[in-house]
Amino acid sequence: MDNFRIAVKSFIVNEKGELLLIKRRDNDPHKPGVWEIPGGRIDLGEDPFEGLKRETKEETGLDVEVLNPLKIHHFTRDDGQRITMITFLCKPVSSTINLSKEHTEFLWTNMDESISKLHSAFHKEVEIFRKFFNSTSP
Repeated sequence: MDNFRIAVKSFIVNEKGELLLIKRRDNDPHKPGVWEIPGGRIDLGEDPFEGLKRETKEETGLDVEVLNPLKIHHFTRDDGQRITMITFLCKPVSSTINLSKEHTEFLWTNMDESISKLHSAFHKEVEIFRKFFNSTSP
């Protein structure tokens, strides 16, 4: 089981219906320069909701309200580690963004624009959001 981890991601949508994207640093060993959503692997035994809040705060400085799971994805990373990733729909409860050293830029973008920037691994989340949340905010 040392080769298996749970990861959590925050699909953060603000009151304008914009999605928060963050860009990985160009020298990151895993997917450098890619636009993604906040989150990461949680500690073994860590509550996924608390891990999501921790990871989001560490990467963006934002506090979030976790609303609902949006998508579950199981995959194997390039380094062979098996990951079950749970993406949660969230809304921000703070507004000041302070990026970690893992990321170089952030962007609030509408769902249409997010597809052109966001790594393809997260396009399904945008489709699901569009299908079930036609209003401008969650």
